[in-house]
Amino acid sequence: MNIAIIAHDSKKELMVQFCIAYSGILSQHNICATGTTGKLVAEATGLRIFRFLSGEQGGDQQIAARIACNEIDLLIFLRDPITMKPGEPDEANLIRLCDVHSIPLATNIATAEALVHALEKGDLDWRNIVNPKRQI
Repeated sequence: MNIAIIAHDSKKELMVQFCIAYSGILSQHNICATGTTGKLVAEATGLRIFRFLSGEQGGDQQIAARIACNEIDLLIFLRDPITMKPGEPDEANLIRLCDVHSIPLATNIATAEALVHALEKGDLDWRNIVNPKRQI
């Protein structure tokens, strides 16, 4: 599966800890991320991560475009709804695109863990059933 990860500045360390904890599962999939988040996670985990631009330079928009083109299967977007700063990823657009394209989305650590556990069990393979010609 193609998994995208994004984290607001105040959630980057939480994303790193999450990816360390679940690196065994995540290593079996293609991971992409906004620039800074991807760099931090790759350095801490050794995971191979395709890095887009940083969020403030449009990395979140690059991921949004991949979602719109049906190239992302799962999005983990750890966001801070209380202290979001200008220039951080546009969450409304990403959430809307995930809804439009039926992409599983986690916006907090509890949902991210639930999705990773489902991924490990194979419960998210429904996309291949819906679209068997889709290449992941």
